[in-house]
Amino acid sequence: MARSLDGLVLAPVADQAPGQVGTRTRFTYHEKDGEIWAEYTGGDVVRGYLVGTRAGDRLDFRYVQLKHDGTTSSGHCVSTVVELPDGRVRLEETWEWESQPGSGTSVVEQVTAHDS
Repeated sequence: MARSLDGLVLAPVADQAPGQVGTRTRFTYHEKDGEIWAEYTGGDVVRGYLVGTRAGDRLDFRYVQLKHDGTTSSGHCVSTVVELPDGRVRLEETWEWESQPGSGTSVVEQVTAHDS
């Protein structure tokens, strides 16, 4: 199993559709006893939260976010935790909106101090 996500900051490696999470978005993860949660902000997202569980290298969580235009949206995501050769963490994600149409895949990777 890859190491704990607690305290790590991750960012998408590519932009999603306009008005959604993008490369300027930062996720700050927390983990304790199989629980996983994070706050995120940046780009078009004013404030976002995710909460769920971790079993081995599998995360299962729901997310909700507020955008700059005042709209909110929510969805469900399942991620696989991968440890990269340089020791950083990558999440390979499959997500689906629950508040609106749409689904897809994305990748977020740990941001190092000089990347932020």
